[in-house]
Amino acid sequence: MSIGESSSSTSAHSSGTSSTSRRLGAAVLGLLHSHVELFGIELQEQKARTVSLLLFAGLALVFALLLLVGLSTLVMILVWDTGYRLTGIICLCVFYSLAAAFCGVRLKAAVFDESTPFHATLEELANDRERLLP
Repeated sequence: MSIGESSSSTSAHSSGTSSTSRRLGAAVLGLLHSHVELFGIELQEQKARTVSLLLFAGLALVFALLLLVGLSTLVMILVWDTGYRLTGIICLCVFYSLAAAFCGVRLKAAVFDESTPFHATLEELANDRERLLP
């Protein structure tokens, strides 16, 4: 083997290593790009969902409050002349307390049972880790 042959095989080996590292870098960059894009889409979906939930929750609270005021007034008008004023007020307070407790329990369950945001991004990252590691 002469000196000229040795240097050409070394340059071929280094160019092969260089192209392999370029392909690996491009693959990693492609994976990163797709994950960032997926994360952005999920972030937008989560933001839209949160705004929608807050809007409808606020409107529901306003209308429920108006309904409760109207119903409470109706009940108090109906029982005022019968002599059961205090009983009517106590019953309304007990009803409102039970309703508030029920809503609080349901809200707590909804907050803690919610699926994790960005589930698809985390799943894709786990799949990539499984594919890349031996």
